[in-house]
Amino acid sequence: MKKLIAYDLGTGGIKASLFSEDGDSLADVFIQYKTYFPQEHFVEQRPMDWWDHVCAATKKLLVTSGSPASDIACVALSGHSLVAVPLDSRGSLLADQVPIWCDMRAKEEAEELFSRLDYDRWYMTTGNGDPAECYTVAKMMWMKKHQPVLYRQIHKILGSKDFINYMLTGTMCTDPSYASGFGVFNLLKWDYEQEYMEAAGIRPELFPEIRPSDAIIGTVTPEAARMTGLAEGTPVACGAVDNTCMALGARGLKEGVAYTSLGSSSWIAVTSSRPIVDRDTKPFVFAHARKGYYTCAVSIFSAGNSFRWIRDNLCRDLGDDSDTYEAMNRMAESVPPGSNGVMFNPTLAGGSAQEPSPDLKGGFMGLSLSTTREDLVRASMEGIAMSLRCTLDILMTQTDITGEMLICGGGSKSAVWRQIFADIYHLPVLKTNIDQNAASLGAAALAANGCGLWDGYDRIPHIHRTEDLSLPDPDASALYEKLLAVYRRWTGYLAELSGMMPKA
Repeated sequence: MKKLIAYDLGTGGIKASLFSEDGDSLADVFIQYKTYFPQEHFVEQRPMDWWDHVCAATKKLLVTSGSPASDIACVALSGHSLVAVPLDSRGSLLADQVPIWCDMRAKEEAEELFSRLDYDRWYMTTGNGDPAECYTVAKMMWMKKHQPVLYRQIHKILGSKDFINYMLTGTMCTDPSYASGFGVFNLLKWDYEQEYMEAAGIRPELFPEIRPSDAIIGTVTPEAARMTGLAEGTPVACGAVDNTCMALGARGLKEGVAYTSLGSSSWIAVTSSRPIVDRDTKPFVFAHARKGYYTCAVSIFSAGNSFRWIRDNLCRDLGDDSDTYEAMNRMAESVPPGSNGVMFNPTLAGGSAQEPSPDLKGGFMGLSLSTTREDLVRASMEGIAMSLRCTLDILMTQTDITGEMLICGGGSKSAVWRQIFADIYHLPVLKTNIDQNAASLGAAALAANGCGLWDGYDRIPHIHRTEDLSLPDPDASALYEKLLAVYRRWTGYLAELSGMMPKA
């Protein structure tokens, strides 16, 4: 039986996963790498760290699984978005560290772009709803202004997974999903928009050729084989951006299929046959792996990271990480819906485009002398779910969610939290065996199609096996609906007051 390797190149590290040709997960290896913060608004990583860790993870995966390299039929990557990796004409890396998705240094360059280009028209065309300075074209404008010598040497700008593809095969290209985060991609044309490149003052030839997500772009070179342990000549599929791989792996193959990714940050994404865009609330959109479909999403910047803050500051006496979370689940379970009048706003990392202000800060409300730690823990879970429900309503005004809401990511392990989500969403919440492997499964599916083991993506729903289905409780849902009205008004006041706070 042939096997597949899927790489999930995330913000925190690389996960290399081994799948059977039927899509069953066989083994995985995770290795962390560093993120660098050289100055305010700068968030960087080292592309060679990605490559070194891909090599190490691949070797370890093959050894620990006992799989010979000759069994690997194809590999593919899921990669974190909005990255700008500059390469020269010889394929040499021009910068040791590069800006990643959350780097916001290019604010002035974004403002310059929209002095020449109507922002609303740009957003409605590209679906790029995160802060404009995060998108690749603004980062390239920053390089041109602040690193002119480097900029003049650029032959191609690649995304995160595209750089690893280049190291594996020697081919410089991207796919529609990753290209749709460059800031110059027309979602309806499914191609680059020349006008936006000209407005940015960026030469069109710097952007890589766009290939289908499941196209075979090359094979593993002798040098890459030596470094990774893969067999020379192993096919490499183009892969996709993480949001799209996760949507594909989370059964997002048809109109209205949605999932919630409950990680450090969190987003809700729905598959749609048209881009879901709105000038006021700015959902962000990526091209899907399947042409003619889109992954349309809304997000909050603080979910699991806010819950981790609760753990580290309120529950540090409870033991190691896993024991602490289990104890926190028991605490939340002991408190009734509504947390005895306590509310939590989880915005500890600033507001997303779907929230009232980027200056929004979190907080507790409704504290009294009778408030317990148990109340605060449950309120934090409810607050994260309420924050996501407010963003879900943005999507629900433009599309219908069909079936259950699949929940994946680290937070999906908590049964009490899944029930809270079901009650606040007013939707059945589904947990399956795929759990945190959705992006990896999506990349594996691209590899399987690329090398001809599969013909389409209809197998994916059958790979999911239900582990739990949480149904909304009518009484709890009715209570949460009343509390949501309070939460929305309170969040508006918090945003206003946060903006009035003196800067340090």
